[in-house]
Amino acid sequence: MKKLFILLLSMGIFSFPFFEAKAQETVTYTLQDMVQRAKELSPASLRAKTQKENRYWQYRLFRSNYNPQLRLNGTIPSYSQAFNSITQPDGSIEFLEVQQNFMDLELGLQQVISPTGGVISVNTSTNRFDNFLASPNDVQTRWSGVPVNIRLQQPIFAYNPFKWDKKIQPLLFEESKRAYVQEMEQVSFFVSQLFFDYLLAQANLDIATQNLSNTEEIFEIEKARYQLGTTFEDKLLQVELQVLQARQDLAQAKLDLESSSLAVNSFIGLDPNTLIQLESPENVPDFDVNVDNAISLAFQNRAEALAFQRRKIEAEAALAEAKGQRFAVQLNASYGFNNAALTFPDIYQNPNTQALVSLGFSVPVLDWGRNKARMAQAEANQQLVEYTVEQDQINFEQEIFTKVKNFLMIKERLQVTKVSDEVAQRRYEIAIKRYQSGNVSITDLSIAQNEKDTNRRAYFSALRDFWLAYYELRALTLYDFETNQLLYTAE
Repeated sequence: MKKLFILLLSMGIFSFPFFEAKAQETVTYTLQDMVQRAKELSPASLRAKTQKENRYWQYRLFRSNYNPQLRLNGTIPSYSQAFNSITQPDGSIEFLEVQQNFMDLELGLQQVISPTGGVISVNTSTNRFDNFLASPNDVQTRWSGVPVNIRLQQPIFAYNPFKWDKKIQPLLFEESKRAYVQEMEQVSFFVSQLFFDYLLAQANLDIATQNLSNTEEIFEIEKARYQLGTTFEDKLLQVELQVLQARQDLAQAKLDLESSSLAVNSFIGLDPNTLIQLESPENVPDFDVNVDNAISLAFQNRAEALAFQRRKIEAEAALAEAKGQRFAVQLNASYGFNNAALTFPDIYQNPNTQALVSLGFSVPVLDWGRNKARMAQAEANQQLVEYTVEQDQINFEQEIFTKVKNFLMIKERLQVTKVSDEVAQRRYEIAIKRYQSGNVSITDLSIAQNEKDTNRRAYFSALRDFWLAYYELRALTLYDFETNQLLYTAE
């Protein structure tokens, strides 16, 4: 009766929907699949795309400064009612009530003259004045306006921002496009790190699972031998300790795999419950990299190479700005027609010529060495930039040289570790068979197992170093040496 009750209770529990296990989706990824997904969906790639778009609109804003601008300015209305002090013909002052309205509109088409830094414009404007207290029964209205007017505002010997921006801003925009490609390659590099973290955790789980199975099998063999009296208790206890350690290693491997899975899923935008199975990228591309060619490609494609040139131009612009602040000369000229009338259409009847030319200047007579100090500082900063850029170029070349040599060394080491892994695996298989026949001791078998595990991990580590160096080399040169293609092409 008791057994029947337990059986019915067990059936009821396991058939209850609450205890149904939630199915987890398993997704298999190659390294290239994961890199592509990261470039499309990872937060880092989306941030890079947003930055690229932001830089594009910054460049469009710069370009718009050199296009004609049609502007409408005005005040509609400007009404005032107050007691104001009014000067009389005899010089006395009367406080009279004033109730007036003033409106003005101006439409102008202006164009920047980038070589000189001036601004030329064609304008038309009209003004209306209403005096509500001019007469008891009527509002006094007056019109004035400029049917057409041409103006020129030209600084002389001054710093010309339009000239220097034309040199600097296109370089900045080109840098931003190349920087975007570099950032995407950095995404590839980072997701490759996560890929191999998970792959190594996956390999460690396989190793720990296999080691536990083998160790439990050895433990059963040792127990049988102990019962037959062909082995000693200390060897049996040694194997039992190895079983316990293998179980701990398996538990730690599962925890590491879960942690790595969370990091990968979070970065590439997968559901945390998704199970990932990675394919080891053992078919590595076989290509050679020439150091001089890599350095040349880096200077040709990298954003930093353009930045060297841009930084020098910015230093020259700062020096030109310091020179332009020594004194200021401004030429203002305008020519057109204007008129005043009682009605709006009469403004355009027989207008009068309007002309204006002014040349203003500001020259420091005594500034206690202010201009001299400003110029000396700008010249010193320019020299500093020149020296800094020269050193940065040397460091740039050295970095490429070091990374290429490191890549070639890793490529050779990968072949060695692959053979070592195969040899160690074969040695362990032979050792465990010899142990089963009684020709190898527990100690020798443990050494063979440790060597197998060490060489397996060393192979995955070398595989990781190769692919990380591969993506790092792509980011450093913006060139795919596997397909002999540029990663960045000017649009």
